[in-house]
Amino acid sequence: MNFNSLIQRKRERFEQLEREIADPRLFDNRKRAEEIMREHASLKELRAKWNELEAVRKQLDDNRELAMSRDVEIAAMADDEIPDLEKRVADLERKIQIQLLPSDQKEDRDAIVEIRAGTGGSEAAIFAADLYRMYHRYAESAGLKTEDLESSPSELGGLKEVIFRLSGESVFRKLRYESGVHRVQRVPATEAQGRIHTSTATVAVLPQAEEVDVELKPEDLRIEVSRAGGPGGQGVNTTDSAVQVLHIPTGMIVRCQDGRSQIKNKERALSILRARLLERKQREEAEKYSAQRRGQIGTGGREEKIRTYNFPQNRVTDHRIALTLYNLDRVMEGDLGELISALQAADAAERLKESAVL
Repeated sequence: MNFNSLIQRKRERFEQLEREIADPRLFDNRKRAEEIMREHASLKELRAKWNELEAVRKQLDDNRELAMSRDVEIAAMADDEIPDLEKRVADLERKIQIQLLPSDQKEDRDAIVEIRAGTGGSEAAIFAADLYRMYHRYAESAGLKTEDLESSPSELGGLKEVIFRLSGESVFRKLRYESGVHRVQRVPATEAQGRIHTSTATVAVLPQAEEVDVELKPEDLRIEVSRAGGPGGQGVNTTDSAVQVLHIPTGMIVRCQDGRSQIKNKERALSILRARLLERKQREEAEKYSAQRRGQIGTGGREEKIRTYNFPQNRVTDHRIALTLYNLDRVMEGDLGELISALQAADAAERLKESAVL
């Protein structure tokens, strides 16, 4: 792939940003400064990947030349390294290709993740809890911060519903492809006959919405407080800390009661409500272009079955890109890197076709 012309434009843009960052008046406008610093960091990373790609390409060319050497030992050593170098070139080209795509500012935002048990009774709730732990372990390995917002436990250690926030670098860009129906096939602990059951859980990954994205008018909100119910200790159950917010125009209801502070629960509820309203707005806009986007990777359909987790075969299959891996044990421990990279690459290929960038 020939990225040279695009890389040159990115280099020029990087130099322009360097000059803007050197201006002492930059932080007079904090929002503008944050945007510039974010773009500068992204271009700096792109430049590092490009330099690495050029170095690996040169090493590959050198090895191909050495593989033709009359010195049999040197030729064999050079030839042995070629497959690994070719893979590194392909991987770097894919990463650069993704970074060269037109950016969506919402991709760099934090994310709110909602997981709900689907069909399958108590086993579905246990699977929802397993997914919750999987994303938390991924967050730990990726250096992301997690904040639990709301949960509804079930029997046997499961979760009927759980909502949490993930904060860090480009969180939504990494996890946006997790939205959809996740299906599990395994023998539940409660199954006496050893039969494999199929259950589901639904995941929704929403970009963190800002006040400028969604305006919440006071007259459009009905906010009620009550005593929190369920487990949580004396501090939760003896104070009017639970908050329920009704968005009158849409009928959306958000309830938060996990925290002891009524103010904190209200902030969390409004944050979840903004994210859901932003997702609704984006979905309506996307439907206008559904014909053009029909071939793209699904990233938001809550009814779309996206992945199957088969425990007896240690297999995970992503149905959108026909990818099957036999490392389910590692995936459930938060090792999502290969899945995320493959989904990003597939989506990038579709977006490049549509935008005709290359």
